[in-house]
Amino acid sequence: MVLADRITVLEEGSVVQDGPPAEVALRPRTEYVARLVGLNLYRGRQEGTTVEVAGGAHIEAPAPGHGPVFAAFPPRAVALYPDPPSGTPRNVWPLVVEGVERFGDQVRVRLGGPLSLGADVTPAALAELDLAPGSRVWAAVKASEVHCYPA
Repeated sequence: MVLADRITVLEEGSVVQDGPPAEVALRPRTEYVARLVGLNLYRGRQEGTTVEVAGGAHIEAPAPGHGPVFAAFPPRAVALYPDPPSGTPRNVWPLVVEGVERFGDQVRVRLGGPLSLGADVTPAALAELDLAPGSRVWAAVKASEVHCYPA
């Protein structure tokens, strides 16, 4: 992606996205493309600052909007807690650890529940939270980390 002028992404033999690398990275159009560029991506309907996604989950966005949108945020923006967090995050979900994968100096935690998402944590945080498949955890994302764009 660093050297390309244009990227074409094929999924199951069909073109799902084509454009300049920055556009593909900032505005993925499918979950597959989002995974390639390292984002959590959800399709939903925005009313005001709330995006309702499949399964009835909600994501709070930083700015109001209306209509079909994609809501995206990076795994590094997800904070994990053993108990419901206090403070200002407007997006908080109770989730279950589905998997843990090391990559580089980080650990990607795959979570399921009202939303399926990935969170990047340090190995120290993994040990401190005692995260393993089946563990229950709270995930929080500040609304300022959520990027919404037309679906």
